[in-house]
Amino acid sequence: MSILDAATTTQLKGLLVNLRRPIELVASLGDDAKSADTRALVEEIAALSDKVSARLDGTDARRPSFAIRADAGPARVVFAGLPLGHEFTSLILALLHVGGHPPKEDADLLDQARALDGPLHFETFFSLTCQNCPDVVQALNILSAFNPNVSHVAIDGALFQDEVERRKIMAVPTVFLNGEPFGQGRMDLAQIVAKLDTGSIARAAEKIAAKDPFDVLVVGGGPAGAAAAIYAARKGIRTGVVAERFGGQVLDTMGIENFISVSHTEGPKLAAHLEQHVKDYDVDVMNLQKAVALKPANGDGLATIELENGASVRAKTVILSTGARWRQMGVPGEDEYRNKGVAYCPHCDGPLYKGKRVAVIGGGNSGVEAAIDLAGIVAHVTLIEYDGVLRADAVLQDKLRSLPNVTILVSALSTEVLGDGHKVTGLVYRDRTTGDDHTIHLEGIFVQIGLVPNTEWLKGSIALSNRGEIEIDARGETSLHGVFAAGDVTTVPYKQIVIAMGEGSKAALSAFDYLIRH
Repeated sequence: MSILDAATTTQLKGLLVNLRRPIELVASLGDDAKSADTRALVEEIAALSDKVSARLDGTDARRPSFAIRADAGPARVVFAGLPLGHEFTSLILALLHVGGHPPKEDADLLDQARALDGPLHFETFFSLTCQNCPDVVQALNILSAFNPNVSHVAIDGALFQDEVERRKIMAVPTVFLNGEPFGQGRMDLAQIVAKLDTGSIARAAEKIAAKDPFDVLVVGGGPAGAAAAIYAARKGIRTGVVAERFGGQVLDTMGIENFISVSHTEGPKLAAHLEQHVKDYDVDVMNLQKAVALKPANGDGLATIELENGASVRAKTVILSTGARWRQMGVPGEDEYRNKGVAYCPHCDGPLYKGKRVAVIGGGNSGVEAAIDLAGIVAHVTLIEYDGVLRADAVLQDKLRSLPNVTILVSALSTEVLGDGHKVTGLVYRDRTTGDDHTIHLEGIFVQIGLVPNTEWLKGSIALSNRGEIEIDARGETSLHGVFAAGDVTTVPYKQIVIAMGEGSKAALSAFDYLIRH
């Protein structure tokens, strides 16, 4: 039985030549089929390099699992389950990093990671369909490979359902540190280290505050912000980017099939390409920085962006591209049970609801696609749409209606999320035709009702539409001279990646033209 196909085997063999020291795979196995697959996987990997050996006498209580260790040292990197799907890259990188191959991370960040005190034992619960999980798994594996005070086990939640239930895990990735909750959702190495090294925020603020003014300062690191930064930098002007997380909402997008000239890609992959393209130019990227206020230019002609860490950045022109986020239902119980049954990413969290009853809120393309995907995993899906008809494409509606374990409710208003204090137990909705209230008993609710612009921090300083979007003209200029905006945060219709990139490019050209004329 072979787990890896011929092409993957050839690719992996070529990568393992980068190992700088021997590594050992120690498998802890049971009598089940997944254990047999795990055994096959570790033996296949070991056969590809004389620097890799395999043992099958592991004593880990989680079975199947396998540790990756160097020079017979302690096992600081462990996979509980088969790291295939989105996590196969995590496995490859773990092999290389434990084997001494340096990660593609900033040298100062790695030094900061090595200096952390311990012991720090991390556990990450992931699912193989989660596009957010690999960043967390890979970051914690790097930390474990390069700091002897750190260890990490990545656990496939779908495979260890009993543990998931016992520890009340309702969303992935979920990270525990020394047995206590540490974080949920996407985190990269810089975010994790910053959370552990409390002094890093003050040091970053001091460093940012000392920067000279920029010609163009881009606020936001999604497709619009990346395009704006590249176009500005290509003009040879001093360009900076302030981003809360580089990649923006694209990081939460699973499949992308309408990005012209690329028939298929995935959000995290596109975000990585965007970041690398920006770094190819002389752009000062200030990542993990949240903007909290915009101060218009005064007598010195410089606008100011104030950051959450207390620092301020000044610039002759500003391009706002802070994007949008998932819209919430805004009903009682939603906040209380977020990540305890209320979820926003069906690809990430769907496997945790295997055999359970769930609801999807929203009858647009996103909602119907989510319901279709979930129907293949869960026991039953109830799709709830406020309007009298579904708004998704006809082909998606036809597919949804063909599924035997789906109920469609239209003219239905969700009014309350019910729970037992620990997790979701139901949803109350109102029939908008009759006015009657109904309760659905279920374990999960996936909210897919569109986007809301990230502009709360701009209220009172710039003209916004009644939807909270930044109002712009045909050149991307806002109500403030020298301040431009682009992408999903603006009044431009059709929130699409390709449109955001075009708008970001246009805003940068407009900013350059403004600099020339002023």
